[in-house]
Amino acid sequence: MPRTGKINRQTRETQIEVSVDLDGSGHSSISTGVGFLDHMLELFAKHGFFDLTVNAQGDLAVDQHHTVEDTGICLGQAFKMALGDKVGIRRYGHFTLPMEETLVTSAVDLSGRYFLHFEIEFPTEKIGEFDSQLVEDFWQAFAANLLCNLHVLLHHGRNSHHISESLFKSLAKAMRMAVDLDDRQEGVPSTKGVI
Repeated sequence: MPRTGKINRQTRETQIEVSVDLDGSGHSSISTGVGFLDHMLELFAKHGFFDLTVNAQGDLAVDQHHTVEDTGICLGQAFKMALGDKVGIRRYGHFTLPMEETLVTSAVDLSGRYFLHFEIEFPTEKIGEFDSQLVEDFWQAFAANLLCNLHVLLHHGRNSHHISESLFKSLAKAMRMAVDLDDRQEGVPSTKGVI
C-alpha cells in the first residue's frame, strides 16, 4: 500500500495543503511565501527521498510565524497519516551531518509520544529576512503533531544558514532511517504491540 498523507488546514491566519509520499524519490513542489522555508523544505524532501508538496498562504503582512508554524503542524500530520499503524517500520533514526564549518546530530523515535530537545543556538537573529527562532518553532510543531521524540544537537557552527541547512538535512536522513521498512520486523517495533 502507498504510504502517503495529505492534509488541508484552513484557519483565519493560514490556508495550507501538504502531501507527502514516504517512499518517493525526493521530488518537491514547495510554495509557502517564505523563501527560506521553501529552501529548507526542498532540502528536507531531497535528502530524505520524500515526495513533498506544500502550498501555503498565510498572513505574511503580520509576520512569518503563523505560516512557518502551521506548515510544521501540517507536515507532522501528513507524516503521521502516511505512517498509518507503523507496522514494519524501523522506528528509530539518527544522523550526524557536516555542512562546511557546521556539525549537527539529529535523532528521532516514532514512538507515538511527543518530546523535543532542541540544543541549537543561532548566532544571528535573522537568516536573510527569516527569523531564526522560527526554525525551532517549525520542528516543535512537526514533532508535536507527528507524535515523535525529536532530539537535535549543534556540535559547532558559525553561520546561521549553514546551521539551519545542516539541521534540515540531518533530520531528513534521520527520518528516512526511521520510516524505512525492515523486512525482519513483524508487526510494530514495540513490545507493547502498538506505538
